[in-house]
Amino acid sequence: MNTPARGRVLPFSEKEKTEEESGTLESSLLQLIDDNRRSSLHLREKTERSRKEAIRHAARTADLLVKAVNGGVEECFVNEKRIESEIRNLAVTVARFGKQTDQWLAATHAVNSAVKEIGDVENWMKTMEFDCKKITAAIRNIHDDQ
Repeated sequence: MNTPARGRVLPFSEKEKTEEESGTLESSLLQLIDDNRRSSLHLREKTERSRKEAIRHAARTADLLVKAVNGGVEECFVNEKRIESEIRNLAVTVARFGKQTDQWLAATHAVNSAVKEIGDVENWMKTMEFDCKKITAAIRNIHDDQ
């Protein structure tokens, strides 16, 4: 190692050598700083690209998850609307059948009343016939007795 002692005057060739070494050392340090700055910048850019790509992937994943969940929700919503429509249709049908049943009940009640009246008339006719026979028998008895 050729390091000069302190306070010692170096010959021109050694001085030149030391200046060359310090120039080389300085340029090496500058080169290292520049390389470090470039690699840091490159690493920052790469990190930023990776971050943006991760955000894009996360957004895409979130969109796919939302679509998957919404697909099921949408299907449930469509089914709910279809069921509500069927319920309304069934309510109308039930009301129509209720009216029809009331009409049938009224008709059967009218027929039942008519049959009762026929039975009453028949019973009245039998009573009248029996009374007529009694009267006829009484008149014959009276006629025969005279």
